[in-house]
Amino acid sequence: MKRYFRRIDKKLLLFTVLLFVLGLLMVFSSSSVAAFMRYKYSNPAKFFIGQAEFLGIGLLAFLFFIRLSTKKYGPLSWVGLVILSGILVLLLIYGTAINDSVSWIGYKGFGIQPSEFAKILLIPFFASYYEVKAKKKDDLITMIIPVVIGALISFLVLLQNDFGTALIIAFVVFFMFCIADVEPNLKKKIMVFGIISVLSMGLIFAVFGKKHFQSKLERFDYFKPCEKFQTSGNQVCNGYIAINNSNGIGKGLGNSTQKYLYLPESHTDFIYAILVEELGLIGAAVLLAFYIIVLARIVNIGKNSYKNSHAMICYGVAFYIFIHIIVNLGGVLGLIPLTGVTLPFISYGGSFTLSLIAGLIMVQRVKYETSLKESMKS
Repeated sequence: MKRYFRRIDKKLLLFTVLLFVLGLLMVFSSSSVAAFMRYKYSNPAKFFIGQAEFLGIGLLAFLFFIRLSTKKYGPLSWVGLVILSGILVLLLIYGTAINDSVSWIGYKGFGIQPSEFAKILLIPFFASYYEVKAKKKDDLITMIIPVVIGALISFLVLLQNDFGTALIIAFVVFFMFCIADVEPNLKKKIMVFGIISVLSMGLIFAVFGKKHFQSKLERFDYFKPCEKFQTSGNQVCNGYIAINNSNGIGKGLGNSTQKYLYLPESHTDFIYAILVEELGLIGAAVLLAFYIIVLARIVNIGKNSYKNSHAMICYGVAFYIFIHIIVNLGGVLGLIPLTGVTLPFISYGGSFTLSLIAGLIMVQRVKYETSLKESMKS
């Protein structure tokens, strides 16, 4: 293991560990009241322990998968997407709705959200596919296949009534195609086709699927949330109250008042509001600074890699983290509609945590192989 540690990006590792530790602290602080009073768990540390367990699984995954060559990412991502698509179809047929979405597999209190893994699986899939098909970059059918597969997966997730995850998957598909090595004119045609398809699909759902997506469509009425405190604006307005309670300096770790059942999703979607309430603007600024450092390190690893597929993986993972940050903070601050997207490293969520760690493993493996290649040249 020492030879791997010598060649990975240690600064990236340090700041991801610091972010995960901060996340654990915030999960414990923001969830302890809800665990006992809303979810009726006897142990107020229930969510903290659950998140710690997923991080432990992630650590074991890191120790194992850092040894896996990037050459195997392509075949594994193909298999993973096929299995995942089958699971998504089965969920649509046999799944049970949780929070209006049929997107969870649960057993005795343990839950996994399969659609979360689609986001991260699509990144190595796109990277390996366009590397293998590089000689056919001017062939329409060949170049559009990954986009179609990604669009179908996003559509399956949308049918589960999980708009936020479907949106992120669509963003990832769009971004990965944008950075793929495709003949420029052909890329423009495919992008225009994709935009028209998305707009057409949106129109169809607006006309025929309004009833099915009613609870999600209500979230688009997000302007002036405090004027709609009793209905659609409740969560965002309570988030504003939490941020205002900080008075800029914070009330201290564990001293939030809004976590006392005012914010329904205090340990997931709205954990940033609790963080600001307790740690103030300094805590918020530190979090954003750590995000910038992590994203910069990942992009730098991609920039210095020696293969296009490696660069695509790194840029894809950086975008995956970035879009989660933007969509989550945009919803919490009332700048965009709420979509139920978690905040990277900080929010509670086992499926997302494992997906995030998988992305970081891929980036560190790219760094390892780049470093190995450079040492062989010298």
